[in-house]
Amino acid sequence: MTTPTTNKESRSNASSCCAPNCCGGAETKPEPAEDIREVVKERYGQAVQAVLRGAKPSCCGSASTQSLGGTDPITRDLYGASETADLPEAALLASFGCGNPTALAELKPGETVLDLGSGGGIDVLLSAKRVGPTGKAYGLDMTDEMLDLAQQNKAKSGVTNVEFLRGTIEAIPLPANSIDVIISNCVINLSTDKDRVLKEAFRVLRSGGRFAVSDIVIRRELPESVQKSMTLWTGCVAGALLEAEYVNKLTRAGFIDVEVEPTRIYTKDDAEEMASSACCGCDMTATLNALDGAVMSAFIRARKP
Repeated sequence: MTTPTTNKESRSNASSCCAPNCCGGAETKPEPAEDIREVVKERYGQAVQAVLRGAKPSCCGSASTQSLGGTDPITRDLYGASETADLPEAALLASFGCGNPTALAELKPGETVLDLGSGGGIDVLLSAKRVGPTGKAYGLDMTDEMLDLAQQNKAKSGVTNVEFLRGTIEAIPLPANSIDVIISNCVINLSTDKDRVLKEAFRVLRSGGRFAVSDIVIRRELPESVQKSMTLWTGCVAGALLEAEYVNKLTRAGFIDVEVEPTRIYTKDDAEEMASSACCGCDMTATLNALDGAVMSAFIRARKP
């Protein structure tokens, strides 16, 4: 996995969810977008296998696993017990998000919602409950194993106003002006063409439609040396944009009323916790100090005029 830079779209070439082992020494080179997409699909496919074994993979489908509830600072404690009480356990185990967009999107009965990168379906199922029987919740994912798991979770939950679609978030397989609310949970940062994602989101939203996603955002420029060191732990941070970049891209896509609300700011202790699963004895002191407070989970809001 290549490290995200903080001032170029090429940073998103880091989107593979597999952090290199620091003992291996050599840093990987940027890969073509299609290769990155295949690596992401493979990693999420592996994550599903872990879920089926009853384990919770770490952020973005890393090979390491953790108990339900986990210790990953990015993915833990995102949902209340009352929200997930009647959902299949596999839906929660297969949640690799960085926020709870369904709780923040202010969904209303009768609305049509689309989740970009829906994974095991947890946010789709929660959205379906919020929009009720007169509304509908779509989930879009490119990984066959995730889609199969999502269908299983849909069947177990008994919801009927849900549909899962196969495809990429850069080419949404829905007609223009067909969606009221777009949500996403720590997925857009993994795209190698974020401008295309946001343009597609704008296309499928109805006039007045809402963009309401959780994502990883970089709060400040990072030194190049730190960017390289980030390969040790940034499975979910790979490809993250600076806050101003995110706002600018949404604006260029046509959105208005753009807001970025921090929901969790990560400390160097959080970074060290994530690095420990990928780093075997390497000295990351300088990297951890530089990362202290530099990365956040955020809720990004915008509206189509």
